[in-house]
Amino acid sequence: MIKQNDFSLSGADGKLIIGDITFDDKNPNTPIVLFVHGFKGFKDWGAHNLVARHFAANGYRYIKFNFTYSGVPASNPKDVTDLDGFANNTVSKELFDLNEVLNYIEKAYGKETPVNLIGHSRGGGLSIIEAANDLRINKLISWSAITDFSSLWKKDQEAEWLKTGKIYVTNARTKEQMPLNKTLLEDFQENADTLNIIDAAKRINIPWLIVQGDDDVNVPFENAQKLADANPSSRLVKIEGANHVYGASHPYESETLPPLLFKVCEKCLVFLKE
Repeated sequence: MIKQNDFSLSGADGKLIIGDITFDDKNPNTPIVLFVHGFKGFKDWGAHNLVARHFAANGYRYIKFNFTYSGVPASNPKDVTDLDGFANNTVSKELFDLNEVLNYIEKAYGKETPVNLIGHSRGGGLSIIEAANDLRINKLISWSAITDFSSLWKKDQEAEWLKTGKIYVTNARTKEQMPLNKTLLEDFQENADTLNIIDAAKRINIPWLIVQGDDDVNVPFENAQKLADANPSSRLVKIEGANHVYGASHPYESETLPPLLFKVCEKCLVFLKE
C-alpha cells in the first residue's frame, strides 16, 4: 500500500522545513528520489503528490519538502501566504535547507541508500549546484531548469532594488504582488561564483537527465540546450508541446497525472533504472 509520512526539521535561521515521504510499505529498502521545488512552488503544488505516488508505485521512496522561506506556512501548506517569509528568501538559504534534508536522509536511511535528485525550475538550478558538490547524489534529473538565478528578475531592476530594498513579482495565478527583499540580490552578488549554475553543470560527473518542454515560456528550451552543451555526458530529452509544468496546474483536481507529466515520469523511471 502507498503511504505518506510527514517529517519536519530545522532549516535556515532555525525555521521549520516541512516535508513528506511517499513509499510502498511492501518495499522498505528502496532507493530515494528527492524532489526540489522551484520559485513560487511548494511540495504540495499541483500534481506533485500524484508524481510522488507514481514513483512510489514504481519502487522508489519519494521525498519532497518546502524550503523554509518558500512562503508556505506549516499551518496552510496549500499556498504561498507568508509573504514576509517569501520576501526574505535567498538562494544560499535554499542550499542550506537542501543540505539539511540530505543530512536527514543520510541519518534516517544510511549512507548506502542511493539518493537521486529531481529539481524543477529554480530547484533545478539548485540541484545542479548540489550535484556538482555533494558526493551523496547518485543521479541528477532537472526539469525545466534555469541556467542563471538572476533570470528571475530583470537586470535593469537591480539598481532601484538595492536603493528601495524591495521589488515585486506577480503570482500568475492569483495576480498577487509578491515582495522580494534586496537580500536576495545581495546574496546572489556576494556568492556569484558558488551560485554559477553553468560552472556547476560543467563539473557534474554523475548520470544527468535534462528534461525540457519546447513550449515553455518561463524557461525557454535554449536553457536546456545550454546545460547540455556545458556537460556533453548529460542527456537531453525534449517533451514536445510541454509547458513549464508539463500540463499540471494548481489546484490540480484530477486523479491521474497530466499526459505530458506522465511521459516525463516514465522517462525519468527508465533513466533511474539504467
